[in-house]
Amino acid sequence: MTEKIHTIVSEVMTTDIITIDATATVHDATELMRQHHTSSIIVNRRNEADEFGLIVVSDIASKVLAENLSLKRVNVYEIMSKPVLTVPQEMNIVYAGRMLSRFKLSRALVIDHDRNPLGIVTLRDMVLRNIRDIEEE
Repeated sequence: MTEKIHTIVSEVMTTDIITIDATATVHDATELMRQHHTSSIIVNRRNEADEFGLIVVSDIASKVLAENLSLKRVNVYEIMSKPVLTVPQEMNIVYAGRMLSRFKLSRALVIDHDRNPLGIVTLRDMVLRNIRDIEEE
């Protein structure tokens, strides 16, 4: 009998995370997205008691462009999602995937035990890896 594969979040997460301050403009966020070829940016905490936020391309499309607002006059904090769902780096991808599915989310921020951001994990990456793990068993 073969041993079951247990893949953890840190094995599939993207470690190249981009951050921005909440007071930056949406224009600034789109420039960062363009430069780094990403569709999401983590919004920094103001202090240790605060939570991280997240801004994604769909937020910009639905809350700025669809409303015909100026990218240079809307701040990130006005359209970001906050708090963002966080998962520990050692969480099994099966459980992390279930959690994202239940909340109808596509990504989560991966944090360490001190709540420092380590990366972003997407439902897509976890599902594809889980399928590969099942096929290899």
